[in-house]
This record gives sequence, C-alpha cells and structure tokens, in this order.
Amino acid sequence: MRVLVIEDEPSLREHMLQVLTFEGFEAVGVADGRSGIEAARRTPPDLVICDLMLPGINGLGVCRALRDDPLTCDTATIVVSAHSSMSDREQTKELGVVGYVSKPFRVGEFMEAVQRSLKPLG
Repeated sequence: MRVLVIEDEPSLREHMLQVLTFEGFEAVGVADGRSGIEAARRTPPDLVICDLMLPGINGLGVCRALRDDPLTCDTATIVVSAHSSMSDREQTKELGVVGYVSKPFRVGEFMEAVQRSLKPLG
C-alpha cells in the first residue's frame, strides 16, 4: 500500500513516514499542497494523509483537487490537523475525507485511523 503524506512541518512529516514505513507501507512525503496534488496525480496513492494548514494550497484545497480529479477521486484521505473545530470536520467530511486525527496525536491513534481508512479497500 502506498501512502502520500502532505505535511509542512519536517519533523512531523518524517515521524509519520517512519511510522508508516515501520508498519509496512510504502510512504512518501511532500511539504506543500501543490506538491501533494502533483505527487498524487503522478503516482496515485492508496491513501493521502494531509495537514489542513499548508503553504500555498491549503489542505481543503488539496482534498477538493483530489476529489475532483478522476485519477484520485477514489483515494482515501485522512486529515491530520491542530485545528479540530466542528466546521473543519464538517468541511472535510463534505470533501470525502474518511478520517480526522487531531494534533498532537499518539502513534496508536494515528495508525488506527490509517487502518480504518483502508478497510474498504480490502
């Protein structure tokens, strides 16, 4: 399973990539929304993990772009964000996001969201 992590904070991005790799995923990371959209279109992942607060195109814009693209419209997406307002959660749900993890998070909580999001894929 291929996972794309879109997170602008280098240490957090690296931490997520290490956890995912340890758990057996092929994980790649990028630092901004535009790079994330391009990476997902170039090699569609099985799962996208995306921060909401990103430079350039924010996480909602990324989710919208992925949902509207035939190459990535069926890709499961999890949002990882320090902002966990009901408004943010509702907006992400409307965009088809299947999971929401609030920062800071525990590794177990993060991996539980990853596993839950991939269940429908088999």
